[in-house]
Amino acid sequence: MFIEERHQAILNILKENGRISIGEIQERFNVSVESARRDLRILEEKGLLKRTHGGAIPLMQVGAIPPRIREIKEVYENYDAIAKKGAEFVKENDIVYLTSGSIGFLMLKYLPRDIKYTLVINSVALANELKLWDNVDVYIVGGKMRKHSTASIVDSLATSFVKNMHFDLSLMTAGGVDGEFGVSNGTDETATFQRAIIENTRRNILLMPNQKIGFKAFIKVCDVNMFDTLITDWDALEEELVKIQEAGVDVIVVEKENVGKPSDE
Repeated sequence: MFIEERHQAILNILKENGRISIGEIQERFNVSVESARRDLRILEEKGLLKRTHGGAIPLMQVGAIPPRIREIKEVYENYDAIAKKGAEFVKENDIVYLTSGSIGFLMLKYLPRDIKYTLVINSVALANELKLWDNVDVYIVGGKMRKHSTASIVDSLATSFVKNMHFDLSLMTAGGVDGEFGVSNGTDETATFQRAIIENTRRNILLMPNQKIGFKAFIKVCDVNMFDTLITDWDALEEELVKIQEAGVDVIVVEKENVGKPSDE
């Protein structure tokens, strides 16, 4: 098989399965690990896929937004592991901004239920989940609700709302993070809203699955060093994490064994 044929076959597998591993390339095409990695590097340079630590995934669209209907609680195990680790940073009496992304919903399994703290949220769907939490004061950001799965609120009214607040901790997601380009998202209103949160927070934590590491979404939110900590997973590409660390960000890589039940179960 010519290298061009192998590359096309790799892309076909990626399209069908949503990901491909180094080991799978070795086994299917009888090539060395070095050749498999080189194949993925060449295809990434051509803009045809995105490498991860253990293989590759399809490229995300630059301007991608959440689907209108999505089962938030049924996502990849790496999202769950990141959510669990992020929840560990919440302490008693903290004022916390909690992301309206999928990881924010997963974090509900792991957030403390035995201490008092305050959550500021910009999601109608997330507010509905929190309405019976007696140990948490909940503030809902006001503004126009976006009609997709998280029912988030990020317009100019929402931005004005959070500019009048100060947070101990923000637990935030984004469309992508790149060591050079920074943190980015799909719309200008989301990026503007997130900047207001970041600028008014004592400790900013970025929660990013491997799929978003090294990816540049449409609108830049801020330089990566505006975040104190990045939490990602075992499949994130190491060379991208090194760039982020060199920018002064503490990088935490969760492992598969960290996925599990909430600590109070």
